[in-house]
Amino acid sequence: MTAPVTVETLLAEGVQRLRAAPAGAGPDGTPELDVQLLLAHSVGLSRAQLQSHPETVAAAPQAQQYRLLVARRAAGEPLAYLTGSREFWSLPVTVSPDVLVPRPESELLVERALALHPAATARVADLGTGSGALALALASERPHWRILATDLSRPALAVASANAARLGLTNIEFRHGAWFEPLARERFDLVVSNPPYIAADDAALRAPALSFEPLQALSPGGDGLADLRTLVRGAAAHLATRGWLLLEHGATQAAAVRHELVLAGFAHVRSHRDLAAFERMTEGQHGQI
Repeated sequence: MTAPVTVETLLAEGVQRLRAAPAGAGPDGTPELDVQLLLAHSVGLSRAQLQSHPETVAAAPQAQQYRLLVARRAAGEPLAYLTGSREFWSLPVTVSPDVLVPRPESELLVERALALHPAATARVADLGTGSGALALALASERPHWRILATDLSRPALAVASANAARLGLTNIEFRHGAWFEPLARERFDLVVSNPPYIAADDAALRAPALSFEPLQALSPGGDGLADLRTLVRGAAAHLATRGWLLLEHGATQAAAVRHELVLAGFAHVRSHRDLAAFERMTEGQHGQI
């Protein structure tokens, strides 16, 4: 029979395991936070409850589940896949291995979209929505915006649609298809996208964490710019006059994306830096006189 074990013991055990693993090493490793989240998920308590009552005894099945999750985290599996959720724009977004884990830097797209179109009403397209993070954030901030979210992956659309339903966001429509195909002849005030942009030979693709995420959502192959070019070159046919295209891209791709936007006739082309000071997204306006 397994001996009872306390929260304090489990947390210390988990931190030790993650610190010894590649996933927990380096300046970006957060073993203390990771084990708190995994244990909270396993035992059904909040992090605050774990911290205030370290003497709490975990049931044997809960301790076993926690240890399995810690082992998976030590192997590099993203924390969000283990808990099934990731916060984005202060919203709890459900995720699965069918979608990318939302990143904080993608919130820059939301900030810029809200700044560029302060009106209470708008038609917005989120192309390649994945978990729906961008569409969910915009829909929550602007309940009268009508948002169309598309994705080539039906499993991803199922995740995004379920997120919208769980959050009670009724101003998002979901359609299946690649990039502009589901849009027919509709035009939008804003088109936003976080497409695959990692180059095929980028060492980042070999990182343990990325090996768990869907490759088709990470890289289009080649130099990583293929989908970005498709979006830039096709956007004008789906933007209202003075509408904006907002694109997330890699930290070294801003100049190439600006070049594509200028060639396509966009005005007010500019890139914006994320909190790490990387040029992470670029915008351009269609039909500006």
